[in-house]
Amino acid sequence: MAEGRVAGKVVVVTGAAQGIGRGCAEMLAREGARVVIGDIREDAGEAAAAAIRAAGGTALFHPADVVDEEQCAALIRAAVAAYGRLDGLVNNAGWYPRATLEETTTELWEQVLAVNLRGPFYLCKHAVPHLRAGGGGSIVNIGSINGIQGLPNLVAYASAKGGLLAMTRTLAGSCAADRIRVNYVIPGWVLSEGEVALQKSRGVSEEDLRRAGGALPLGRHQTPRDTAYAVVYLISDESEQVTGTIVHIDAGASTLPILARGAYVG
Repeated sequence: MAEGRVAGKVVVVTGAAQGIGRGCAEMLAREGARVVIGDIREDAGEAAAAAIRAAGGTALFHPADVVDEEQCAALIRAAVAAYGRLDGLVNNAGWYPRATLEETTTELWEQVLAVNLRGPFYLCKHAVPHLRAGGGGSIVNIGSINGIQGLPNLVAYASAKGGLLAMTRTLAGSCAADRIRVNYVIPGWVLSEGEVALQKSRGVSEEDLRRAGGALPLGRHQTPRDTAYAVVYLISDESEQVTGTIVHIDAGASTLPILARGAYVG
């Protein structure tokens, strides 16, 4: 652990009780980071932190609903109180209910933007002073292919992730003088627990999902581990000259014109 790529760094990861966030937290810990898991699911969050500790890593859980500014501030304070500093923030918590333009109510619009855009704003706002005090650091915003070109039934989510991309680039410029890097990662189509459950509720079977994955350019769905490799790099000092970028971990889905958008089960 002491010789890992992010050895000694203190990193907050939101939405890390399962899925992409948990994969990132586990790999960061394996590479020597002291990880603080923030999540609304307390039992699952505690279990994720315990699993990291059982594997020899350093982690704690702090409950946080990212739509509440004070809870975001408390999460950052908890990390600094526990480990004395803050070096990285991974804004991963997200929510992606399906709804077309006509189906999107004002309430749904506000809720989706609150989780996917307002939450990262709050966390960046309260993390940046601590990153600055430590001489710099790294913020990784977990975005989406929908932040570039959304599916018809993800209007609110696509708008939020597009806003997150704009915020990423804005903060990359405004925080550069403080040696704080800010980057945007597109994880691709990951069959997280939440995605599988959502697709099942819409009548999409696991066999349908496997078939759709095989039709993707590199032949499979992406995994939490795929995203975690990129996140470790962006949190590490290896990326000290990387900021304001989009890192595509989506098998080319957002950049290759040969991919039919219909390959995705929206």
